[in-house]
Amino acid sequence: LDKAERLEEPINESFEITRFNLSHLELEKQPVDLCRMLQQVVSEFAPMLGERDLTCALELPPSLAYDCDPDKLARVFNNILKNAVAYSDPNTALEIDGSRQGDQVVLAFHNKGKPIPPHQLETIFEKFYRLDSARSSQAGGAGLGLAIARQIVTLHGGTINARSDAARTPFTVPLPAPPGSPDGQNQHTKPYAFFSKPPSYQAPPGFSF
Repeated sequence: LDKAERLEEPINESFEITRFNLSHLELEKQPVDLCRMLQQVVSEFAPMLGERDLTCALELPPSLAYDCDPDKLARVFNNILKNAVAYSDPNTALEIDGSRQGDQVVLAFHNKGKPIPPHQLETIFEKFYRLDSARSSQAGGAGLGLAIARQIVTLHGGTINARSDAARTPFTVPLPAPPGSPDGQNQHTKPYAFFSKPPSYQAPPGFSF
């Protein structure tokens, strides 16, 4: 069954990338709270985090309002996090932070693992590219997740890029934000730590399993 599921995922991803390439994809934008969206996405990764003894800490303002296509942007966050989990060293912490910076909302996803060689920092966003075939085969997927993420971010007028060194690998997503849009930028940012727990654990407000 596990093997069948791993085979099914690349097929589903192939349909997705084909749909993005061959059709005129229109964004269905609406105001959303990116902080709440990120909390929700992270909560859904609880089983994967637990399997690798990983934790995930969110450092976000109380709210970060943004006009976007929530389904597609959630797919971006999901794909970046799936990649981060697959390539993180066990017993390490993923970190996600976000803030309003001038006319942009900037989100960053950090993980600790084997550094990505400089010449591959752009290649990882190409379709069907796998950084480490052995580890990515175990995690599933066909090397399409980051390519899909970049296409969706580009549709929103933003960019996605990666850096990497011996300490950590951050994926940064700057998104354009109109001046004066409310996002809680003047409120104190507090770290929000989410730790993987067994099903009996009662999630904080805003989380669901």
